[in-house]
Amino acid sequence: MQRILASEVAAHAGKTVSVSGWLHKKRLLGGLTFINVRDRSGIVQAVVEDKAEVEKLRGLQIGTVLTVTGKAVAEERAPGGAELHHPTLEITTPVTHEPPIEIDKPLGHKSENLDTLFDNRVIGLRNLQEAAVFKIQAAITDALRKYFKDNDFTEIRTPKLLAEPTEGGAEVFQMDYFGKTATLAQSPQFYKQIMVGVFERVFEIAPVYRAEPSATTRHMTEYISVDAEMGFISLSELEVFLSGLLNAAVDAAWDQYEPELKRWNATKPVLPKTIPSMTMAEIHEKYSKATGENTVGEKDLRPDEERWICEYAKKNLKSEALFVSEWPASEMKFYHKANDKNPEIADRVDLLFRGVEIVTASMRENQYEVVIKQLKELAKGDPNDPGYAALLNAMKYGMPAHGGFGLGLERLTQKIVGLNNVKEAALFPRDINRLAP
Repeated sequence: MQRILASEVAAHAGKTVSVSGWLHKKRLLGGLTFINVRDRSGIVQAVVEDKAEVEKLRGLQIGTVLTVTGKAVAEERAPGGAELHHPTLEITTPVTHEPPIEIDKPLGHKSENLDTLFDNRVIGLRNLQEAAVFKIQAAITDALRKYFKDNDFTEIRTPKLLAEPTEGGAEVFQMDYFGKTATLAQSPQFYKQIMVGVFERVFEIAPVYRAEPSATTRHMTEYISVDAEMGFISLSELEVFLSGLLNAAVDAAWDQYEPELKRWNATKPVLPKTIPSMTMAEIHEKYSKATGENTVGEKDLRPDEERWICEYAKKNLKSEALFVSEWPASEMKFYHKANDKNPEIADRVDLLFRGVEIVTASMRENQYEVVIKQLKELAKGDPNDPGYAALLNAMKYGMPAHGGFGLGLERLTQKIVGLNNVKEAALFPRDINRLAP
């Protein structure tokens, strides 16, 4: 008999059907044995009455692979609104080892439980609620990619093995590369700028690596970065683009997975079409006045300040996201652009979402002579260093005004679902303490 999916059983009410999957749960109730079978579409319940069929389940554990053939019967109390009656069971891969964790109920996500959660990730991801996080993440990724494509971007693939660290900033991972020293890419920054000179608008969704010794709820050593670069654009246009991008991701997640999000007690983010903006100085002033903690004049936002201003924006601006503008030029990278009217500030914005920064966006300096000057002064770099040659050549041979951003996919997923730790939004997270599974 041809296999159907668990989600299709209700549509075959009254017919004999066959479902293949994993034994997800079994229980005795009133002399009957109920089993749940899981496949890629969800779960279906089967009521096993025949003693010979019940005997086939003796000693078998969750995870056993089997095929269940029975009559599809409408039952609103059953998962998916239907169940299988008078089934026959075919055990194809018996499992006799008791699983280390129970996957038929919500798994603990308290901070003290995370090590256990990640140590048993291989089995834990079979929990429907855990798996839903990554279905939601896939929907977010699809929405981001569609938004880029709808706005005439070309998707690119850039190297993750580099000869040396040239971008500056976060620490890098080094490794032996056939007797040479190579580093893992912190971002595709130089490459995506170079490709503006080819395609004008480019994006990449790929892993990046940061050797930052940070054991926090918002950092990982490997994560998925959504990177984009656009030519012939201004900073205000970049903000409009990002407003649309975030709205597209949130709408897609909720349109496709609202029931799963609600099982995580998630609420749909309040986002206007155009996300509001506030200068760093304004935020420091408001935060200092409201809390008594003086941050006026500081060159960055504190984590608690980010959380506070997002709550302020939600209440007063009807937006759970906020752009932070007017960053000090003294903190900018050498490829960033200082504001033409006020060179003391950089043409940069950060996008905060539900209390955490998920995007850093900026205009890039496209004048060759100015880039050389900033490389020497801001990065103490040598323009003759081969690591800078490709980017400098792109500038030397004609680059338009351009800007771009990097967005952390796991952070975005975390905030849409309402998770407490960014690692919960990574299939197999990597941090300073974890390299397995």
